[in-house]
Amino acid sequence: MSELDIRNLSKSFGGVKAVNDVSFTVKRGEFLAMIGPNGAGKSTCFNMINGQLAPDAGEIHFERRNIAGMKPRDIWRLGVGRTFQIAATFGSMTVLENVQMALISHGRELYTMWSKAAALHRGRALAILGQVGMAEAADRPTRELAYGDVKRVELAIALANDPALLLMDEPTAGMAPRERNELIKLVKALVVERGISVLFTEHSMDVVFAFADRIIVLARGRVIADGNAAAIRENAKVREVYFGTGKTFAGAPA
Repeated sequence: MSELDIRNLSKSFGGVKAVNDVSFTVKRGEFLAMIGPNGAGKSTCFNMINGQLAPDAGEIHFERRNIAGMKPRDIWRLGVGRTFQIAATFGSMTVLENVQMALISHGRELYTMWSKAAALHRGRALAILGQVGMAEAADRPTRELAYGDVKRVELAIALANDPALLLMDEPTAGMAPRERNELIKLVKALVVERGISVLFTEHSMDVVFAFADRIIVLARGRVIADGNAAAIRENAKVREVYFGTGKTFAGAPA
């Protein structure tokens, strides 16, 4: 069963078709990678799914509901989590407060003035931080953390709405190889444990080929390939788009 169903999605900026009649599905519990060279349309596609951009044409069905054109906060409340290429956290807040704020927002409690925010959802926030390995850092200011740990805090924030679908835009950007693999291994474990569907973009081919259940490839706004790691690695059109005919992916297992 599909968690996300993209149908004939298109978006233009002036005369440039950034996304051109794109269709694909994300199955329930699937770990799906979206790759492509710079300018392929990955971020535009992500931003339409998340509600930051309205499509010119097409439909975005999440759990059989067309969410195309909805606002990001409304899509989030339906159960779609999101992480960004540049980690989106509040550096002046503690690790715990970052997750508490996400839980408060999801519960629409921002205007409950008679309750102190520091007392709200503390136990649940600590539990989520425990899942991403950050409970011991709960009371530290987020700005003091190493970047890899900041990305874990952002993941905890994204899990605060108990998502059925998690969108991750370049989740390992700026991270060292060891940190990259640890983070994606953690996400993959959470996918299995919680039954979450994940759609992620990634430039690190070692991460993509090691962890993705399935890979779709965009080029010039269109889907040019869709399959498992072996099929994508051997796809002549994909190799040509990335490197020129005949070359193989660095980091991709043979």
